[in-house]
Amino acid sequence: MKPRLTAAADPERLETWARYYNGLCQGCQAICCTLPAEIRLNDLIRLGVVDEFERDEPLKNIARRLMKEGVIEHFNQKSGRFTLTRLSNDDCLYLDRKSRLCTVYDKRPDTCRNHPQIGPRPGYCAYRPKS
Repeated sequence: MKPRLTAAADPERLETWARYYNGLCQGCQAICCTLPAEIRLNDLIRLGVVDEFERDEPLKNIARRLMKEGVIEHFNQKSGRFTLTRLSNDDCLYLDRKSRLCTVYDKRPDTCRNHPQIGPRPGYCAYRPKS
């Protein structure tokens, strides 16, 4: 069954999303990489933007530094989650603009590793075909 093609996926309207199946990503424009990616400290360490020795540092101090560096755009102190920065076109800062491939794929955050099993619509994808 072919996914329904839409201009953009709306988290509030399931009909704008495609049910995920293996191989769907091969023909996609990486639309999931335009959604806000909430990540944790372990992800930042894996990405190499936070050193293992900083683990005991207050998260708000780490967040302040990473905001200045342009790595994160938001920090939720209550949940301890950081939101990766997105560019002006909503692309994740780690998404290559030409190839639409992740530039840190082997180090990518758990949110990305587990998409679409977790996310705004578990089991569904914000699929848009390559032009």
